[in-house]
Amino acid sequence: MKSEILKYLSKYTVITKELEIAISESTLFKSFKKGSILLKEGGISNECYFILKGAIRTYFLKDGDEKTMEFYTEEQPVVPANYGTSKPSEYYIECLEDTIVSVGNPQLEKETFQKYPQLESLSRLIAETIIIKQQESFTQFKTSTPEERYLNILKTRPNLLQIAPQHQLASYLGIKPESLSRIRKRLMDRK
Repeated sequence: MKSEILKYLSKYTVITKELEIAISESTLFKSFKKGSILLKEGGISNECYFILKGAIRTYFLKDGDEKTMEFYTEEQPVVPANYGTSKPSEYYIECLEDTIVSVGNPQLEKETFQKYPQLESLSRLIAETIIIKQQESFTQFKTSTPEERYLNILKTRPNLLQIAPQHQLASYLGIKPESLSRIRKRLMDRK
């Protein structure tokens, strides 16, 4: 699993022997079964995750219905909104598949960054890149129709169609499952 993290980080920096040692000493791996809840609404978030294998979704409950906020797959970080604070979570984090993650927590980060300052700089660079991608994704989502959102998933994240049930995809797109079925049918009829 360490090799997957090194491969990902090599997109942002040259992996020196010192950096490889720092990562080896500061990385904690965990495995979770499909359906595992990593964080519940009202829970305190003291862990963040980097997905090495598998998939995770975040969702909240509204009037008894699950509303999917986001899907995360391999090489994506999952950092809860209230990570490292004592503020309760407003949503759930669930594994959609058997999942292997690298786990971080505020204390481990503090110790690691003190011991290896280059990891803190690298983490900031990666965080900035992720924030920019999230902003672009949010803007695209807000300015598109449900059909355009679905087409974007087909283009950019086709693996979600195999991972997530239709009702979760529909919720993520902001529509009902029946509407997603109609969109799929309409697209098939155009072919």
